[in-house]
Amino acid sequence: MAKRDYYEVLGVERQADADEIKKSYRKLALKFHPDRNPNNKTAEESFKELSEAYEVLIDPQTRAAYDQYGHAAFDARTRNRSGFHDPTDIFREVFGAGSIFSDLFGGGAERQPGGPHRGEDLRYDLELTFVEAVQGCEKEVSVTKLDGCETCTGSGAEPGAVTKPCTMCNGRGQVISSRGIFSIAQTCPRCQGRGKLVDRPCRTCGGTGRREKTSKIKIKVPPGVDGGARLRSSGNGEAGTNGGPSGDLYIVLHVHRHEIFGRDGDDLTCELPISFIHAALGGDIEAPSLNGRVQIDIPPGTQSGSVFRVKGKGVKNLQGYGHGDLLVRVHVEVPAKLNAAQRAKLEEFAKLCDENVHPLRKSFFEKAKGLFR
Repeated sequence: MAKRDYYEVLGVERQADADEIKKSYRKLALKFHPDRNPNNKTAEESFKELSEAYEVLIDPQTRAAYDQYGHAAFDARTRNRSGFHDPTDIFREVFGAGSIFSDLFGGGAERQPGGPHRGEDLRYDLELTFVEAVQGCEKEVSVTKLDGCETCTGSGAEPGAVTKPCTMCNGRGQVISSRGIFSIAQTCPRCQGRGKLVDRPCRTCGGTGRREKTSKIKIKVPPGVDGGARLRSSGNGEAGTNGGPSGDLYIVLHVHRHEIFGRDGDDLTCELPISFIHAALGGDIEAPSLNGRVQIDIPPGTQSGSVFRVKGKGVKNLQGYGHGDLLVRVHVEVPAKLNAAQRAKLEEFAKLCDENVHPLRKSFFEKAKGLFR
């Protein structure tokens, strides 16, 4: 089968710079990595093809040769090289220690076997009413997570237990497995990366040092948040292992719609119906806000769709820059049902009106008179 174009493999244009190539490689390598696709030959082949394309295009010299000669620049007859490097070397170059690939490979030599490891971060989806999001509130949430075992205080051992090296990983905390051309280091499943075992594991947690608990956590929601915002509750994720710190709890906010108000950044919006008479004659009118009623001065001849701004009656800015405004858009409501007396008065009013009463209508028909033939 003919080899695919390396730029096509990486999903980049031929003029892409090194940063674009590296970014695309990072994304695709995560997708096709064998650890994420066990026993998937198609993914494994895609992964190998991806690593090969990356090594060629990330190096200016090999990329220039490929641009000039294509795949022929690297076949056995025209190149003087022993082949591509171990793809794990590429991961360390692109992702660096401590990245997701450090976890996929068990951290390689950089990881400290048996050392403290930070607990996992957790996510909690919290639903708020519109008013709770705008005005702020305090919520209590229940989160089920792995917490430190109170019996062994996280050590995983019964009091007086004897510690010995793990026989599966020989005290390294990692086991090496081979998968085709890959050698992958993973956390030892027997000692959970500690590199040691105890003769009497804690009976409460089974020797893991952690056990599942449901905790009630108070969350302070600041005024002015909106849907999709994330709050971090530091240290309220899962407990760490071997004395490592706990992860964090991330609260993702979902805000329900309000039946009257909308939101545009820090501004509140409101659609307010007014009568035909009020629009024509003008006058003060009451409008709702989240802090009570406000007065709006409607000038005579107000048209439907006009927007009135009430300063400082919007949402509190999260960075402390005051409040937004309340934007009231008025809609002129035409009477739907008229009794005989009302209809007679309107007909009398219509007879008194000339074109000057309706300037917009007059202007429209002046522009459109050529179309009426």
